[in-house]
Amino acid sequence: MTSEGGGLFKSEDWWSVWIGLLIFLLSLGVMCGVDLLGWGFKVNTWTDFAKIVTPISKTYAGLSGWTALFLTYLAFTAILCIGIKALGGNIGKFIYGFTVIFWLTFICVAIGNQANVAVNTPGGMKQFGLTWSLKLTGEAGLIVALLGGLFIGNFFPAFAETLKEATRPEWYIKTAIVILGALIGVKAAGALGLASAIMFRGLCAIIEAYLIYWALVYWLARKYFKFSKEWAAPLASGISICGVSAAIATGGAIRARPIIPIMVSSLVVIFAVVELLFLPFIAQHFLYKEPMVAGAWMGLAVKTDGAAVASGQIVDGLIRAKALAEQGVKYEADWIMNTAATVKIFIDVFIGVWAFVLAWIWCAYIEKKPGERVGADEIWRRFPKFVIGYILTFVLMLVLLLKVPSLKASATTATGEADVFRTFFFALTFFSIGLVSNFKKLWEEGIGRLAAVYVISLFGFIIWIGLLISWLFFHGVKPPVIS
Repeated sequence: MTSEGGGLFKSEDWWSVWIGLLIFLLSLGVMCGVDLLGWGFKVNTWTDFAKIVTPISKTYAGLSGWTALFLTYLAFTAILCIGIKALGGNIGKFIYGFTVIFWLTFICVAIGNQANVAVNTPGGMKQFGLTWSLKLTGEAGLIVALLGGLFIGNFFPAFAETLKEATRPEWYIKTAIVILGALIGVKAAGALGLASAIMFRGLCAIIEAYLIYWALVYWLARKYFKFSKEWAAPLASGISICGVSAAIATGGAIRARPIIPIMVSSLVVIFAVVELLFLPFIAQHFLYKEPMVAGAWMGLAVKTDGAAVASGQIVDGLIRAKALAEQGVKYEADWIMNTAATVKIFIDVFIGVWAFVLAWIWCAYIEKKPGERVGADEIWRRFPKFVIGYILTFVLMLVLLLKVPSLKASATTATGEADVFRTFFFALTFFSIGLVSNFKKLWEEGIGRLAAVYVISLFGFIIWIGLLISWLFFHGVKPPVIS
């Protein structure tokens, strides 16, 4: 989706801020002695079907897991319907579509958390009495959700079309990232020096990536594939920067025909799926001794917010498991994912600036329309509003804990509860990405030549330059180790 203005209640970007902030504020109840989110559900590693789900908090121990799951479904549906109503969507179609997506996503997450799939330590094998396990960690649920969505989107496209009103991967992931800010804030307060290093290095890394990626892709599209400037600019932004958001923002900035950023966006989603299926496992195999390099690599190489941050979450679990098994080192959870998210957030922040630069270039030099100027409002119109929510939750939690360190335990509990909701938003993102990835339809629309540029750019230099930049800025940086 675009990050255009449209008022505080008229864009998905803004609604991701409101919903994310609502969950964040409700989570703070724990810090005041009132548990307002503990009724939600969490998926456990399981062998017994009856123990798949339980309430998040022991405060609600009397509540059955299945009741907690149903209450969470009702809460998600209600709050998202408010947003859909404000956005002018069809409430009835959304409720139907979201109901199907919610429950199918839950089934996928549950499969990914089955003990033979998820358990990755000898202690876990013994605890569940297992003789074998795929050792994929609970993040396998995200991959199952992705594959489930792909199956429906490609083999049952008519059914997938009926779910279209609720198939909103960008909305789900942006809401999740707003919630993520608080989690990062708590962790940053506990290790301020490391968090500062990640943010500084992440900023440097994305500047390097912008300067190299965009120019190379644009040059390749123009020189060797003979695309016009109107096609080459959105393609360069979509491939090299931030996927869907960047392609659409660039298309608007240069006033390209609507079909161009739409086709580029479709490619972005398809290749995000491809990257998700193999990059985290390559990172686990080769980079488990350099975990932060792996996280930054996911942020730089994998396009779209959902795919990048979620791939960071997958590689976080995979690398921590391998580091424990191979080196006996137990890294604190989420720092690898946070690195991917931080790099991706800086990329998102820069989209507005980049759109402004391109709009100015197109007006001043390419289109050369007399009297046409680009003002500061163009930056604001392109600025991804959900980043405001991310920054708010991050800064509020960080400042609070720096001022009152004694609140760290309750803040950890609070963000832990909110994080359960964030994780399910991630899963909804994965399932939705699969649903919109209809390979046959996109090929019929003539996407082949665009795909050729994408393949050459992504596998020829973007992934590897991203790895090099990640190594330069994050080599030797480690997550905190749990004694």
